[in-house]
Amino acid sequence: VSYDGSEYHGWQSQGDYASVQSVISGCVSKVVGKDTVVYGSGRTDSGVHALDQGCHFDTSSSIDPERFAVILNTLLPKSIRVRSSSLAPEGFHARYSTMSREYWYLIKESGSMLPFDRKRVAPYRALPPISLLSEYAGFLFGTHDFTTFASARDQSLSRVRDVYVSEWETIADAYGEPLLRYRVAGNAFLYHQVRSMVGTMAEAAIAGESAESFKARLDARDRDKALRTAPPDGLYLASVSYDADKYQWFEEEYGR
Repeated sequence: VSYDGSEYHGWQSQGDYASVQSVISGCVSKVVGKDTVVYGSGRTDSGVHALDQGCHFDTSSSIDPERFAVILNTLLPKSIRVRSSSLAPEGFHARYSTMSREYWYLIKESGSMLPFDRKRVAPYRALPPISLLSEYAGFLFGTHDFTTFASARDQSLSRVRDVYVSEWETIADAYGEPLLRYRVAGNAFLYHQVRSMVGTMAEAAIAGESAESFKARLDARDRDKALRTAPPDGLYLASVSYDADKYQWFEEEYGR
């Protein structure tokens, strides 16, 4: 599924607050005639978007699995779209079967912001130098303890994560305006990790901080060394992969 997260308090159902999970689950329940919970590949925070979120539900319905996408899209609000639906293999779980996740973060110069960018792109007074951003991003690639970029609310037993892709690039939006995109893919991420990395990289680059100083922030494993946590507006869950071989090259070359 894909969704515009600006209208929701994240993926996870939260009582009376509107969430993507509760909306989809409600529509599925209506279609199959039975209360049904839809499970996602992971949680996204309030205001965070998704291009390709994996999810699943269990049902004994006789409806053709491929038809669910068409049927659900007639019931769902336009802010949520089911991109495809199919029968999952035995034992599949949208979250626990996930092998990797990729996120994008979009940054644009304030003077180039268009009305359509509201709550979908993070505005900066001036774009940080991409040369510095790229150097910082290179240090985040690989296997590290990411305590520096973990929220104080993160409850993970280990803060070591594998990062398969970490790169900045300049792209153009649909209207030809330049923006910066950060791509990061990994086996899993800590709470607010991506937003903390982006915010720290952007603030450090604007200040002209050396690459070695940024690396020292990562190596310190100290939350106090992180700078600003970027807002949710520019963050997208770009894709989820259930392919165990996709990043096998990483395990072979950098595996612990």
